[in-house]
Amino acid sequence: MDTLEVIMTRRSVREYTDRPVPAGTVRQLLAAAMQAPFAGGEPPWHFIVIDDPHILDAVPAISPYVEVRTPAPLAVLVCADLHLPEGADLAVQGCAAATENLLLAAHALGLGAVWTAVYPDPDRMLGFANLFSLPGAGAQAPSQREIAPFALVTVGHPAVRLPPIDRYREDRVHRNAW
Repeated sequence: MDTLEVIMTRRSVREYTDRPVPAGTVRQLLAAAMQAPFAGGEPPWHFIVIDDPHILDAVPAISPYVEVRTPAPLAVLVCADLHLPEGADLAVQGCAAATENLLLAAHALGLGAVWTAVYPDPDRMLGFANLFSLPGAGAQAPSQREIAPFALVTVGHPAVRLPPIDRYREDRVHRNAW
């Protein structure tokens, strides 16, 4: 699949088979995520790979958006390092780019995935920070945390292949001015 085909045919997948995702494939996904652009000299992201079924079962209590029809065999928690010199806003932008790369790589490798939002919801952020013992997890205010959970991506072999959707909208395009 070429790059444009991957972009144009990727869909959010919420139903998986029970086949595990091989370790080599997980490494490919993370390597693709880490190829994302970021501001400054240090990448803003950290990744927690979750394949323990007991931990995966605990996640929907923190975020209802993670509750998928068939449990995913794998999830990746993308976390932002908020104390880089570039600042939290740029860290969040870099983590968004890394998350998109992970989604595109999953699709290119024949897997399904869905981005479930964590940031900026304070309850979800605190829940994931506590579940994974992130540095600064005890801080109530997001600004006091060292590492902030940004997004949880569930990944697996899709149980259903969804058709592509054309999302192009001419009414959202402005040329040279609003």
